[in-house]
Amino acid sequence: MSPPPLARRLRLGLPRRVFAQVLVMQIAIAAGVAVLATGLFLAPLSAQLDDQAMRRALAIAQTTAAQPQIAVDLQRTAPSRTGPVQVEAERIRKASRAEYVVVMDLLGIRWSHTSPAEIGKPVSTSPRQALSGRDVMEIDTGTLGRSARGKVPLRDADGRIVGAVSVGIKYDSVRAHLIDTIPGLFAYAGGAMAVGALAAYLISRRVQRQTRDLAFSDISALLEEREAMLHGIREGVVALDRGGRVRLLNDEAQRLLGVGAEAVGQPLDAALGPGRTTDVLAGRVTGTDLLTVRGQRVLVANRMPTEDGGAVATLRDRTELEQLGRELDSTHGLIDALRAQDHEHANRMHTLLGLLELEMYDDAVEFVGEVVGDHRVTAEQVTEKVHDPLLAALLVGKATVATERGVALWISDRTLLPDRLVDPRGLVTVVGNLVDNALDAVAGTPHARVEVELRTEGRTVVLRVRDTGPGIPAERRELIFTDGWSTKQPPAHGKRGIGLSLVRRLAERQGGSAEVSDADGGGAQFTVVLPEALTDPSLAPRDAAGGSTNTFNAENTQHIKNAEYGENAGNTCTEST
Repeated sequence: MSPPPLARRLRLGLPRRVFAQVLVMQIAIAAGVAVLATGLFLAPLSAQLDDQAMRRALAIAQTTAAQPQIAVDLQRTAPSRTGPVQVEAERIRKASRAEYVVVMDLLGIRWSHTSPAEIGKPVSTSPRQALSGRDVMEIDTGTLGRSARGKVPLRDADGRIVGAVSVGIKYDSVRAHLIDTIPGLFAYAGGAMAVGALAAYLISRRVQRQTRDLAFSDISALLEEREAMLHGIREGVVALDRGGRVRLLNDEAQRLLGVGAEAVGQPLDAALGPGRTTDVLAGRVTGTDLLTVRGQRVLVANRMPTEDGGAVATLRDRTELEQLGRELDSTHGLIDALRAQDHEHANRMHTLLGLLELEMYDDAVEFVGEVVGDHRVTAEQVTEKVHDPLLAALLVGKATVATERGVALWISDRTLLPDRLVDPRGLVTVVGNLVDNALDAVAGTPHARVEVELRTEGRTVVLRVRDTGPGIPAERRELIFTDGWSTKQPPAHGKRGIGLSLVRRLAERQGGSAEVSDADGGGAQFTVVLPEALTDPSLAPRDAAGGSTNTFNAENTQHIKNAEYGENAGNTCTEST
C-alpha cells in the first residue's frame, strides 16, 4: 500500500544531506526544549502566584480579626451600610487593596461588603470552617467572581468565636502578574533557542566536513560496501586508533596474524605480543614494504597514518613468493654449477680422449677411476654421518655448489645424525640457510672453508656451521636475526633478510635457540639447539616422506649421489627458504 500523496510530498520535501538534516533536527530539538522549559516554568509560577495571593488574603483577614473593636461592634450594633463594622472593613480594604473585606456573624450574615446592598444578606459561600475556628485559604468564585480568599474566625476579648472575617483578592490581578512575566520568559526562551540554533549550525558544519556532505543513505551504503570489501579482499587490513588499540581486523588479517576477532579492542602489544610484526604495525619501525615473519608466514606490511591519530596497516602474504624466489635463486645457482661442471666435464673428456689417442690405456683407466672415486667418496662421507636422506642430499648438493665456488665444505668428524628427526624439513631449512650464508661470507676469500657439525645429545640436535669469513661484529649479532636485515644486495624478485630470522623462529618454535659467535681461528660460528628434535629410540625411524624405514637403503644413496652431480640439488635447495 503506497503512502498518501500528502505524506509522500512531505517525505520528499525533507533534505537529503546530513548537514541539512542535522541542522533541522537540532533546531527542532532546541525549539522543543525552549517551549517545554517555558511551560514547565509557567506551571509552577502560576501555582506560586496563587499561593502568594491566598496567603496575602489570609494575612489581611487575620489582621482585621485581630482588632478587638470589630468584635465589640459586631455584638453591639446591627448590620448597616454606615455602621462601624462596614466603615472599618472598607478602610482596611482600601488600605490593603483587597477586592473585598467581609465581616459576618455566627449565622453567616454580612456586616460589611464592597457592595452596600449585600450587607445584611447571607454570604454566598459556606463559612462553616472559619466559624469552627479554622483558618481557610482557597481559590473560589463568589458574588464578585473568581478570587483568592482567606477566612479566619472573629473572637471577642474572652476568645469566644462571635463571627468570621473573609478577605478576597481579585484573581484577575494574579493572572495579570502571570501574563506580565510571559514576555520576559519568552525573551529568555528565544535567546536560548538562538544559542541552540547557533550551536546546531556549528555542529552541523562539523558533521558536514566529517561526512563530506553525504546523505545518510550514502553513508549506510558506503559502510556496507566497506564491510564487503574489507572481508572480501585477499589482503590483511589492520586499523588502529590513536591509543594503539586494534579497531578493525578483517578476515585475512586474522588468518595471517593467527589471531581471532577477540583481538579487536585490545592494545596491539597485548593482541599480538612483542616482536617485529607488532613494531611494524605500531609504527615503531618505519618504511615501505617492510618484511616481517609471523609464525611460518613471510608478510609484507605497509602502514598509513590517519587524520584522527590512528593508522591503517595492510599485510600481504609473501610466503609462497619467497619460496618461489628462493627456488629461483637455487635454480640460478644450479645452472651456474651445471655450466661449470659442463666445462669441467669437457676438459676431462678432452684429457681422456688424449690419453686414448696416445694409447695410454692404463693411465686413462686410472684417470676415470680417480674422477668417479672423488664423487663417490663425497657422497659416502656424508651418508655415513648423516642418515636422514633429505638432509644428506642437501649437504651433498651444497658440497657440489661449494666446490664450484672455490669453497671447501667439510662435514665435521663429530657429526652423527640418526634417521629419527621429528621435523626433517624444518632442519633442512635451518641447515640450508646457514650454509648459504656461510658460502656467501667466505666467497672470494683465500683458503675459504665452511664446516658443518650435526650431533645429538639425547633427543636434542645441536647444529654448528663455521666459516673462515670476516666474522660478525658483536654489536650486530642480534641485529642479523631481525626480519628484513641483510648486508647482501637484494635479488630481482624481492628483498633479503628473511633466512636468519626464519632460522631463529624455527628454533624457538621447538623451544631451542639460535646464536652466533666467533669461530676458532676467525670467522663466524652459528649454533642452533633443537630440543626434542628426535623421536623416541623405540620408535621406527622415518624417511623424508614420513614413512618408516629400517635401513639407509641403496635407493637413498643413489638419490644423494645424483644430488652431487646436480640432478637433485635444485630440489634440496628449495627447502632453504
